[in-house]
Amino acid sequence: MMTDARKKPEDLRSARWFGPADLRSFGHRSRTMQMGYAPEEWQGRPVIAIVNTWSDLNPCHTHLRQRAEDVKRGVLMGGGFPVELPALSLSESLVKPTTMLYRNMLAMETEELLRSHPIDGAILMGGCDKTTPGLLLGATSMDIPAIFIPAGPMLRGNWGGKVLGSGSDSWKYWDELRAGKITQQDWLGVEAGIARSHGTCMTMGTASTMTAIAESVGMVLPGGSSILAADAGHIRLCSESGRRIVEMVWEDLTPKRIQIHKAFLNAINVAMAMGCSTNAIIHLIAMARRAGHDIGLDDFERASRVVPVIGNVRPSGSTYLMEDFFYAGGILGLMERMRAHLHLDCLTVSGRTLGENIAGAKVYNDDVIRPLDNPIYGEGSLAVLKGNLAPDGCVIKPAAMDQKFLKHSGPALVFDDYPSMKKAVDDETLDITPDHVLVLRNAGPQGGPGMPEWGMLPMPKRLLKEGHRDMLRLSDARMSGTSYGACVLHVAPESYIGGPLALLQTGDIVEVDVDARSINMRVSEEELARRRAAWTPPPPRFERGYGYAFTRHVQQANEGCDFDFLRTDFGAPVLEPVIY
Repeated sequence: MMTDARKKPEDLRSARWFGPADLRSFGHRSRTMQMGYAPEEWQGRPVIAIVNTWSDLNPCHTHLRQRAEDVKRGVLMGGGFPVELPALSLSESLVKPTTMLYRNMLAMETEELLRSHPIDGAILMGGCDKTTPGLLLGATSMDIPAIFIPAGPMLRGNWGGKVLGSGSDSWKYWDELRAGKITQQDWLGVEAGIARSHGTCMTMGTASTMTAIAESVGMVLPGGSSILAADAGHIRLCSESGRRIVEMVWEDLTPKRIQIHKAFLNAINVAMAMGCSTNAIIHLIAMARRAGHDIGLDDFERASRVVPVIGNVRPSGSTYLMEDFFYAGGILGLMERMRAHLHLDCLTVSGRTLGENIAGAKVYNDDVIRPLDNPIYGEGSLAVLKGNLAPDGCVIKPAAMDQKFLKHSGPALVFDDYPSMKKAVDDETLDITPDHVLVLRNAGPQGGPGMPEWGMLPMPKRLLKEGHRDMLRLSDARMSGTSYGACVLHVAPESYIGGPLALLQTGDIVEVDVDARSINMRVSEEELARRRAAWTPPPPRFERGYGYAFTRHVQQANEGCDFDFLRTDFGAPVLEPVIY
């Protein structure tokens, strides 16, 4: 455990509210007593905020209302004073146009909740895609002791004796329905059976990707990111986290001490090995830069060349789901297998190093968590491409696509908005072949708005009926981590602000070479200059409110889509509010 000098009760941040013998502190104490709390419950004890993203409209977090009580039990056992602070709940399946529009809002809310209240340490409860980075971004900027508790994956889906994986099988069977291979009654059966319990997607989607990243960067207790939402171990994780956060306050073990540069390199390598979501790139860059570290696309590209995919979980894998991954040894087993690719001396919230956390971890199924010399894909999960279509980069997921498109050239079929694209691909007379490159633009951070998960463009119905199930697709949008296919995403700079994608025209030849990490349009510089001179920007997406601020301050995908004014080079945050 930590050996540094421990804090004393008078050193607690909350003591500034409750300790002084003045009128302001009289008010703080009397109002706390108004809620029924005796002074013995908070005096000299760390005040622990439980930042909870539970809501009635977030199916991934339906159990977090009760789990907060389990955390409180642990905090009380550890000698702390627990207080629950509700925060913005971002349900990936229900929030429109996209939860990505509100990730930074949750980050700001988390930071300001912790700053403005008498809080000494924080438990962060989330898991659905954007809640993990949102909570961690805020806690990192605040830099008081914090532990993240993942919501946990849901149980396997089931329909007609077939195992279903959320997202991945939705897209699969939707294509089969459109191709006339299954009935409407079959489709309703899939709908009823694909999500059978509380918890996040049980594929290796963005939720499980980001909770694994949270653990590998040191912010989750050992093994916590793999525990199923419905498993009793999840309850125990909550109580243990409550006990541990009290000790972290006395130790003054803050995110800044944990989230060092090497910890983020660990997170990148773990993500690559797990067959991660493409969204990992955006969130990890934002998280690292909030912590003051210059992590970028080049770090992902370096990792992608040397770290193979050993987590055999859909959609990169062909068979298994997160339930299988948990039983096979989970995140600890995977990290033990890839320890040669990790900085083992990084400190974690357990008070021990990453190497100490994973020491002795076992793998119980060599097909679910493969050895390094028998991966499911020889390179990392993601590849970063650059060229005249994406000078600042874009991303593709080679492990989850038809390999014949790793090197491909074909004519572009370009759409300026999602509705027109969707209408066209449902037209069985659409003039399109499998060699075409389907393109959607104006779907990036500003153009979407918020960079929606539109990047897995639907396969044209005509091609589905001909038996095709993949084609090269290109956009400045994101896609769900549960998605698959030859989809080029996150094109930067985005088309809405005049990036080269805005200049692409139907019929232009697009060339992609994943091995060479290149993406280009076969158009001369002279022609591109002519098109640029004729280009006019689209109308504003927002005229007021949060959306107005978002579109004027959000950074591009290769920069993590954080707000420019939240960068660390703006200076250190003022941790303590003025107390009059």
